[in-house]
Amino acid sequence: MTVKETMTEQKTITFIISRQDELNSESYTEEFKIPYRPNMNVISALMEIRRNPYNARGEKTTPISWDMGCLEEVCGACSMVINGKPRQSCTALIDQLEQPIRLEPMKTFPVVRDLQVDRSRMFDSLKKVKAWIPIDGTYDLGPGPRMPEKKRQWAYELSKCMTCGVCLEACPNVNSKSDFIGPAPLSQVRLFNAHPTGAMNKSERLESIMGDGGLASCGNSQNCVQACPKGIPLTTSIAALNRDTSFQMFRGFFGSDKEA
Repeated sequence: MTVKETMTEQKTITFIISRQDELNSESYTEEFKIPYRPNMNVISALMEIRRNPYNARGEKTTPISWDMGCLEEVCGACSMVINGKPRQSCTALIDQLEQPIRLEPMKTFPVVRDLQVDRSRMFDSLKKVKAWIPIDGTYDLGPGPRMPEKKRQWAYELSKCMTCGVCLEACPNVNSKSDFIGPAPLSQVRLFNAHPTGAMNKSERLESIMGDGGLASCGNSQNCVQACPKGIPLTTSIAALNRDTSFQMFRGFFGSDKEA
């Protein structure tokens, strides 16, 4: 019997949800049962619990707290661990999940409440590597520089990153005892260094990942590229950055400011 046939027969969906009242509270689990409807995703199930916040024992409880935004796997806000796998809850279809469905917050980040986490660690890393294109002034600068089509195509793949944090959750080297910035910020270094205007800060970005918490902290587990919901070639970016930082180190050693 398929998962869908089983749920149709039972007419209910069982969730075991990890809960935490606030930042420093102890976590606990709570079980919920909600009516099954075809084509539900995890977000719609959480909304059902929020509308009727009673657990499986019939006790009134507090609504589940979680983050969401676009509901179409673009914003990256609704990341959580679903049946042991970090992923987007908006694209996690109930019909494709084994019951009971277990929901947990990503452990890489501090828990704000229930399934809601504080992803500041990742955003601070993006600031560290200057993951943006600097523009001086608000006046019209005219048409921007053109990129070769081949470079534009692979740069577009890197630009799909939605800062969801799934790759950091999957990476064993990103944890509370490590200052490793993780795969997503590293890939953004490659993206913005490839841009004709962003390349003006290429050396600065490379220097920022050559120190503590940078490339040397990557253990090459390759979990990140398997977990990425957008299929971004993260390990390819890390390999390219290893080459770029090697050239950067030699340029620094010989006192040359010329870019490769």
